[in-house]
Amino acid sequence: MALGYVALVLHAHLPFVRHPESDYVLEEEWLYEAITETYIPLIHVFEGLKRDGVDFKITMSMTPPLVSMLRDPLLQRRYEAHLSLLQELLEKEIVRNEHNGHLQYLANFYAQEFATIRETWERYDGDLVTAFKQFQDSNNLEIITCGATHGYFPLMKMYPQAVWSQIKVACEHYEENFGRSPKGIWLPECAYYEGVERMLADAGLRYFLVDGHGILYARPRPRFGTYAPIFTETGVAAFGRDHESSQQVWSSQVGYPGDPVYREFYKDLGWEAEYEYIKPYIMPNGQRKNIGIKYHKITSRDGGLSEKAWYDPYWAKEKSAEHAANFMYNRQQQVGHLAGIMGRPPLVVSPYDAELFGHWWYEGPWFIDYLFRKSWFDQDTFEMTHLADYLRGNPNQQVCRPSQSSWGYKGFHEYWLNETNAWIYPHLHKAAERMIDLSYREAVDELEERALNQAARELLLAQSSDWAFIMRTGTMVPYAVRRTRSHLLRFDKLFDDIRAGKVDAGWLEKVEVMDNIFPNINYRVYRPI
Repeated sequence: MALGYVALVLHAHLPFVRHPESDYVLEEEWLYEAITETYIPLIHVFEGLKRDGVDFKITMSMTPPLVSMLRDPLLQRRYEAHLSLLQELLEKEIVRNEHNGHLQYLANFYAQEFATIRETWERYDGDLVTAFKQFQDSNNLEIITCGATHGYFPLMKMYPQAVWSQIKVACEHYEENFGRSPKGIWLPECAYYEGVERMLADAGLRYFLVDGHGILYARPRPRFGTYAPIFTETGVAAFGRDHESSQQVWSSQVGYPGDPVYREFYKDLGWEAEYEYIKPYIMPNGQRKNIGIKYHKITSRDGGLSEKAWYDPYWAKEKSAEHAANFMYNRQQQVGHLAGIMGRPPLVVSPYDAELFGHWWYEGPWFIDYLFRKSWFDQDTFEMTHLADYLRGNPNQQVCRPSQSSWGYKGFHEYWLNETNAWIYPHLHKAAERMIDLSYREAVDELEERALNQAARELLLAQSSDWAFIMRTGTMVPYAVRRTRSHLLRFDKLFDDIRAGKVDAGWLEKVEVMDNIFPNINYRVYRPI
């Protein structure tokens, strides 16, 4: 009998980036990179564990924007073209490096990796949502939802209908794609405010995740801290992030991904190859970009990028096994210690962005693979679980009110509300007021119904927390500003046209093609609740 539980939770999310009006938009490659480096490698891990009889348990959010993009035929075709270019380049790299044994070894390694990725992509006919769903159907993977467009709930709470729409549209979208209702939700940015649990309960959700201090400062103070979920007064459970296990992976100072043996993210062939050679594989305007082929290891945390040694995936994989063993050992010590203090099995919840594993930390999927295998075969101190299974087996928990919180900088809301992005909120609030006003209307004809539904889509897309986040980080800021403004401007035009009774049918059709998320949305979701 295990002394406790460990729950690995991955948050798979990307903002909705889809530009049918352009032949090439750099930001669409966020999806292509994540498919190649994170989502398909995770599918490979899950397939391998099932094949070898490891009854793994993991929780993973798949947000509505991500699911929509993964199932979009245009983006699927563009991804295939993107992958074909990478494979073409690697054929050239194998020839170009025929007199450099190590680089040819790396080029062959990548060529094999991309060939395997293509085989998996074609085996599922480009539908990775179905690939993940099969593991949900076998109860190995618990897929949870998120806000419809990852809106930041605490900064919308003055308009409860706006928060409700983010929750309700997400749940309906989940059911359309997975054939069942979601049990859990990853609150966008783990941002919680008191009262949102009432809406989660009304939507049929059973649990959500918060940062650790959201539990630690709950009222009354939870007896078991973050090592057991709490029930809110609505009956919806809240799971808190464990700081210790998070730091061992996330921390830039002591986290595993910074090990010198691992692949260096910031040295990429797109920036280092001779210009005329690499030109067909960078941006059409001739600007260089990351292309995903990287030949160097981190080497040193302190050295400059020019001082990096060659990467060796063999030793990196060995290191990932070592780190998985260390993570497992630390959880054994943690669970054994806590079980003795608590007098009941503790639960350690370890949530991370899914894109950390593979995209930012190339060896991350290997780490997950080794962690599940070692935990299955090499120890009996803890049991790996997913959150739905845990709740089914542990239905009695303390009732508390969580504390307002997020997993952002300083633990509250300032990363999404500061001098870089505060300007967006008066516009978002005004649009929310107007959408609520529109929701009272009964459409006079099909054209007006479409316009009302499109207005709801534009507001949801403008509310994405990703845009405020990007403005704060200082990377790709013009794109985030442009996206926020474009959705708000489209919303305003729709509002004016609807109120005037003069919907521009041709313009509406173009916007419906560009922003085609949530095809079955009903604008009446914004009516007061």
